[in-house]
Amino acid sequence: MDVLQLDVSGRPQAWVTVKEAAILYASDAIAWTLGEACHVMRGGVQRATGLQSRIEVHSIIAVRGAVPSRAWRSSPALTNPKLFVRDRFVCAYCGAHFAADDLTREHIIPVSRGGADSWMNCITACRGCNGHKGNRLPEEVHMSLLYLPYVPSLHEDMILRGRRILADQMEFLLASVPRSSRLHD
Repeated sequence: MDVLQLDVSGRPQAWVTVKEAAILYASDAIAWTLGEACHVMRGGVQRATGLQSRIEVHSIIAVRGAVPSRAWRSSPALTNPKLFVRDRFVCAYCGAHFAADDLTREHIIPVSRGGADSWMNCITACRGCNGHKGNRLPEEVHMSLLYLPYVPSLHEDMILRGRRILADQMEFLLASVPRSSRLHD
């Protein structure tokens, strides 16, 4: 189980382990929390009070400090696992649902013809459809897209990273995802 780390303004920054979150708690770096306490870590007995130290880690934490420059990236990094999740493991040409091992990153405008390796030029395709299209444009082989590509938002990117997301974390992230996103399906 990972903890969703936000900056003080509420923008998602990273998924961190419970241990990494506990270090942030212990160093007084937590500005505020959301969600339920999802893990309790216990330490040694304090000499002054005789009580055992205890840190309750919440599922969503906001960290004090400057906002890292990566938070302002215009688009998240493109990876095959995130692309396949964005496209719901569905081939954009035949519409069939496939396992990740049977899918490929398909460039609508082939790279060999000047197409970019970007969210807006990439869709998920099965191996058969990708092989049939080759380095041609879809219209040259009479293929059409069943859905259009889009650039995921920062909140969508956190969902696409494939973590086991707790209900309160998903609720927080989906609240900022456009209703038109395929992640709401």
